[in-house]
Amino acid sequence: MNREKLEAQIAQYPICEYAFIDPKKISFLENVRYICRTECPQYGKSWSCPPAVGTVEECKKRCEIYTGGFLFTTIAEVDLMGDMEEALATRMEHEEITREIRNLFLEECKEVRVLSTESCAICEECAYPDGPCRHPEKMFPCIESYGILVTELAERYGIQFISEAGVVTWFSLLLYT
Repeated sequence: MNREKLEAQIAQYPICEYAFIDPKKISFLENVRYICRTECPQYGKSWSCPPAVGTVEECKKRCEIYTGGFLFTTIAEVDLMGDMEEALATRMEHEEITREIRNLFLEECKEVRVLSTESCAICEECAYPDGPCRHPEKMFPCIESYGILVTELAERYGIQFISEAGVVTWFSLLLYT
């Protein structure tokens, strides 16, 4: 992988912060999955969320095959922090940037796995559990759905979680070989 070339290309995107990470240093925690199960309204309703993504142990095994990782953030401004609909509307821009960054990595790497924000929102209604994902090439599982506490990972690599009024921080994690 030509990291200098990749970083020059990445600089063309509105990425707030990023870090190349060691996938072996990712913690996979069942506690994160507990939060999905007990607090997230998307649990059991999407191919990008548990239980559809598999157990935390299965997710960990999928990630262990990768030799490198790339964690990045974008930020979006919103008028009302408490307005979840407004905050979620800013996610689609982040997902498009994630797709484009994935494509850059695919030019340099053999294989790339992408984990991103929240539950997938490509389809108005997910086919889960009655049918297969309609857009597997576009759907990115949620980072937390894999049992990864993204704030801990960000802290380990010096990436800030901006939690100011009117700012939403979106994270994506690309694992590559």
